[in-house]
Amino acid sequence: MTAPSGPNSATDTSNTLTAVETKVTLKIDGQEVEVASGASVLDACTAAGIETPTLCYAENLTPVNACRVCVVEQSGSRTLVPSCSRQAEDGMEIQTDSERVRHSRKMVLEFLGSGVDLSQADPLARWSEQYEADPSRYGTEAEKIEEPVRVQDELYIRDYDKCVLCYKCVEACGDDAQHTFAIAVAGRGFGARISTEFDTELPDSACVYCGNCVAVCPTNALQFKTEFDLRKADNWRADEQTVTQTVCSYCGVGCNLELHVQDETIVKVTSPNDHSVTSGHLCIKGRFGWQYVHGE
Repeated sequence: MTAPSGPNSATDTSNTLTAVETKVTLKIDGQEVEVASGASVLDACTAAGIETPTLCYAENLTPVNACRVCVVEQSGSRTLVPSCSRQAEDGMEIQTDSERVRHSRKMVLEFLGSGVDLSQADPLARWSEQYEADPSRYGTEAEKIEEPVRVQDELYIRDYDKCVLCYKCVEACGDDAQHTFAIAVAGRGFGARISTEFDTELPDSACVYCGNCVAVCPTNALQFKTEFDLRKADNWRADEQTVTQTVCSYCGVGCNLELHVQDETIVKVTSPNDHSVTSGHLCIKGRFGWQYVHGE
């Protein structure tokens, strides 16, 4: 009996593709690191156990190279390169803690601190201390953003005094998550702000109140109204809050929720960035529709 032949034959392997993950090797601070092809320099730094300051970067968003606080020094490059978006290449030599890098990061942190309120940006406070950033050295004449807090509903507030224009909220509202495109950067220079179309109020804008912009904000410029009210009453106690992970009860998608609880009351809801369903993003029901839990 003759064995079957042809493209549909069980013994034909000519069309079988074997996926082989290619690797690149580079040196970071003298340490040889191997990462998958396509990984960023920031990924390589993380693989090497080197903590790198970031602001506009988030693992569930596309890097936009806006803040430049993650810059590193690449051998042969005239300028410092943003590690969050620069692709790792074979043979690269990277310095993450050179005098040039430290000076650049310090300047970025000082410029931000001189113009906006970073009092609720805890990660930036730690980095500012590490790099000895002193925004006060620019003096009292340094221009600051001083605008009233915008409270237009009971879901979240906008405090532009704290906004560093990291673009995370714009990315989350756009292609990376919600595809609503309700907000963008309006204005130029120091007058640039995150804004709705024609600066309309949130309830009248294209906003669908998913709250994904709030979730990615690194400085609390976008903030849950519940958190804002508790902070205003000097009763926000993050250190005492518990976080319980559960599954959203509204539909069958299976989004995971993180319930932040203080005094046996839910004060805000987030979602894990590494969750396969949400990637940290939720809809209005999952993000804000938890009040029924406290119903009588």
